[in-house]
Amino acid sequence: MVECIYNSGGNRTVTRIGQNYMSEAEANAKEATLEAKQKEVDAENDKRKVDGKLPKGTLLRMGQTRGKNPQIVTWEAFDESHPETLPKDVGEFMNLTEKYGSGTEANMLSWVIDGFNSSQYTAASDPIAEFVDASWPEEIQKGFRLAVRNYSVNAMVSIEDAVALIKPGIEKAVAAKKAETPKPA
Repeated sequence: MVECIYNSGGNRTVTRIGQNYMSEAEANAKEATLEAKQKEVDAENDKRKVDGKLPKGTLLRMGQTRGKNPQIVTWEAFDESHPETLPKDVGEFMNLTEKYGSGTEANMLSWVIDGFNSSQYTAASDPIAEFVDASWPEEIQKGFRLAVRNYSVNAMVSIEDAVALIKPGIEKAVAAKKAETPKPA
């Protein structure tokens, strides 16, 4: 959370980022440091390109530690915004991650458990999940979630009200799509 405190002249005197209060100069310096580090990360990822394209594998990411005195950290991660860099099967994943310790069964199992737990938490914490029909195609589920979330925010209505408006149309579209799909003989 970023909060600014202004003096009577309308000038920003203190900025609060999370739990930390800092002067405008400190906030600007922190922002400049983050921007500079992000440029370094972007430059490193650009160096990895082959013929102008990112290769399969992890990319460098940048963030901050949690707590009162956050530090900038970088790490390797798969970037889902670049699907061409993601492994297509477990064997390819193993090859791409062996330098990080995927060669041992214990490490792989730990990663699988972490990924499963994260996925389950994401699904459980999604306020729209209870309204999504699991039989809908994945692209329609994603579109429904996005439409409900955007409509709820932009129209300033509850998730339930947005669902009540949008879901009937989605259900009709799914039914129509199923009706036009030929059944195997």
